[in-house]
Amino acid sequence: MDYHPITMIKKIFKSALFQTTSTLFVSDKTVLLVDPNWLPHEIETIKAVTKKYRKGREFYLLFTHSDYDHIIGANAFPEAIVIATEAFSQNPDKKKVIEEMHYFDESNYIERSYPITYPMVDVLVSKDGQQLTIGDMTLVFYLAPGHNADGMFTIVEEARTWIAGDYLSDIEFPYIYHSSGEYLETLQKVDTILDTHQIDELIPGHGNPATSIKEIQKRKLENHRYILELRSAARTANEFDLSALWNRYKFRRGMESFHQKNVELVAREVGMKLS
Repeated sequence: MDYHPITMIKKIFKSALFQTTSTLFVSDKTVLLVDPNWLPHEIETIKAVTKKYRKGREFYLLFTHSDYDHIIGANAFPEAIVIATEAFSQNPDKKKVIEEMHYFDESNYIERSYPITYPMVDVLVSKDGQQLTIGDMTLVFYLAPGHNADGMFTIVEEARTWIAGDYLSDIEFPYIYHSSGEYLETLQKVDTILDTHQIDELIPGHGNPATSIKEIQKRKLENHRYILELRSAARTANEFDLSALWNRYKFRRGMESFHQKNVELVAREVGMKLS
């Protein structure tokens, strides 16, 4: 085996776009890459760093969910073994996701050295607590629907790291594309995970890591409060407290449309007599 013993290496790459993160883990026998994104030169950097550690090591590519910004770099790594949820693999909107990737590239005159397709999944995650050993690395998964329908949390045990996908960000309120109820249920898994695993760092899909249990719990409570306030405003026809929202989150011009879509989604849910 052509690898050299190392201590676990973890590298976080952050895109210039939406502060989207991609994370690389390297152990003695395994390379695990999460959500490579966005721009071609950013993906080339990730590729170069990954290649440095690839020799003789098993190579896995993990997708936290199917939003196009998280999978747009998939085909830059065609040799990887792909891990994602069963719902990700069975996504009925694959064509829509592919169109979003093409629209992004064509709108911004971007050319890539690889084709744009929806990833084929080799290892399916279908339940909470599912465990996978890849080489000398142990992964534990929790389903995380709400933001979209096919998200998952991943615990990299040896690195004591929680990969959270598009949850628990320090720079974004919840973006709810699927269900506010399921989003709240996913947030309830935070305590279970913290009680079950040793976590030194949580890496969100956008923004900065949380490096303490206190910070993770703070983000959970902020997310929970935001959704409850959305629901309350929808039920009572009261105005949502926008001043407090924009005092907390600084990218207002980019975020206003996402908040408005949340308002509309929750209004539809309340109209369907959501409890």
